[in-house]
Amino acid sequence: MRENKLSIHSENILPIIKKWLYSDKDIFLRELVSNASDALNKLRIQLGEEGDFKISITLDLKARTLAIEDTGVGMTEEEVEKYIAQIAFSGAEEFVEKYKSQTEKEPIIGHFGLGFYSSYMVASKVEIDTLSFLPGSTPVFWSCDGSSSYSIGEGKRSSRGTKVTLFIDDKSSEYLEIQKLQEMLSTHCNFMPFPIDLNGKPLGNQEPLWTKAPAACKDQEYLDFYKKLFPLDIEPLFWVHLNVDYPFHLQGILYFPKVHRRFDAKESAIKLYCNRVFVSDNCKEILPDYLMVLRGAIDSPDIPLNVSRSYLQVDKNVKQLSSHISKKISDKLSQLYKQDRDKYIASWPDIELLVKLGILQDEKFFERAKDLLIWKSSNNQWAPIQEGTKQIVYSTTENTPLLKLYQEEVLFATSPIDTAVIQHLENKRNITFQRIDGALDDRLLDKEKDKTLLDEEGKTESSRIADFIRKSLRVEVEAKSLASSELPALIILDENERRMRDYVTLTQGKSVKIPTQKTFVVNTNHKLIQAIHKLHQTQPEMASSIARGVYDLTLLSQREIDPSQIDELVHKQTEILEKMASLLI
Repeated sequence: MRENKLSIHSENILPIIKKWLYSDKDIFLRELVSNASDALNKLRIQLGEEGDFKISITLDLKARTLAIEDTGVGMTEEEVEKYIAQIAFSGAEEFVEKYKSQTEKEPIIGHFGLGFYSSYMVASKVEIDTLSFLPGSTPVFWSCDGSSSYSIGEGKRSSRGTKVTLFIDDKSSEYLEIQKLQEMLSTHCNFMPFPIDLNGKPLGNQEPLWTKAPAACKDQEYLDFYKKLFPLDIEPLFWVHLNVDYPFHLQGILYFPKVHRRFDAKESAIKLYCNRVFVSDNCKEILPDYLMVLRGAIDSPDIPLNVSRSYLQVDKNVKQLSSHISKKISDKLSQLYKQDRDKYIASWPDIELLVKLGILQDEKFFERAKDLLIWKSSNNQWAPIQEGTKQIVYSTTENTPLLKLYQEEVLFATSPIDTAVIQHLENKRNITFQRIDGALDDRLLDKEKDKTLLDEEGKTESSRIADFIRKSLRVEVEAKSLASSELPALIILDENERRMRDYVTLTQGKSVKIPTQKTFVVNTNHKLIQAIHKLHQTQPEMASSIARGVYDLTLLSQREIDPSQIDELVHKQTEILEKMASLLI
């Protein structure tokens, strides 16, 4: 055996790799299994045939060793010196350049030449036993304890391939547990292209469904694959199969889930793979915020990873990928809308947020999806809004007494972001919206019943009712003959002020108290208002209390009362009822 030096610029490079290169120690197993997969893939490409291709992982508790072995190309002594002893020299990159046409179909995983040295995060010493597949090759043995020195010489291996043995250090005993290794392999190596066994037991890694042509996949296969990715989830609504070869390579399956959790744009349930190797469960650099609600998997060799293959580095490729995926999603939604309108409508509660956020955040998505934005109406119909439609009346709840005032169709805008969507549509599509309680127009009035006769003082009955209630409550009051005699009153709120309040509430994530101009409109056709008017002649205090009760209840019915004030409202109403009851005793 002879001694030699690692070809590095600093003798401190291994401690740096060990401490700083990888944020997650578990990644070492992914890197070593990826190297083994590359060795097998290289052999398959060069032989042009299948063979005894497999990866074996062996745990020896007594020796405190973990071995990763493959039956791939193996290495000559020259190759060990070149690819192992020279840190950051990537054999994968050199091989890809040499066999470029073949590797486009069977990509090589490794890129940086640092993956092998991740083993020193958990090992005090690493040994390599390897034998090249080339005829007449001599087995090679390499050993290094993590310092800048290593030993290399003739080995004893008798069959082609490579065995990497890690001597697990005292601080990393968790990696001597079978269950821990199974979890790591299930997370990172579930879709490796070659069989893997752990202590002689097959792990059952499988071919990812995204590698198949979409036309060759059945619905049940998509559902089964979803269960494998997300075993605790209920069945998804539908899915998009991504399969792109130009101008970049991209495969994957994205599922539209049923909404069962609070949406958070910072979270991602899409697993990111690079050449079938799990990289991250966070795809927020690839997908825009509005697609974060999707679930599934994306695999692309063109995604720019950092040197430890732990996360993305954003560049033009990532932006192209994002744009393409967004287009595929809008295409799928458009196809469903045109071909199966009933299913689209039934799925709307689950896809609504995606469509609305996309329209707000992405101009290109807006142009593709603007006619896919549907609204439910008081006639229980679902439809988009046509360009140039003027003064659409909408309600933020489907359960409001104000619907009785409108004979025409009222749209329901019940999502928290609908205020922003409405504003966006008004700016982009020449559409005008008005909230159901945003203006007192002729559609709400019955002018034939308006109390306009003048008394001896030249005042109408309506004006007298308004004057009394205004003085009693100290609020802006109008007395009108409303179209419905069932509604005693309503609150009209300034449209612009309320929109500002809703916008601030949405952006800050909590209810914000912003002064909003309110007009209390009492219905002179309603028996309660008429009774209050008569009562104030003989019992003005009681009439004032009842008027206050009507005002508070109107605020409550229109969701314009602070929840913290509800207890006080109930107390006041109870007092009014007590006073009224005492008059009857």
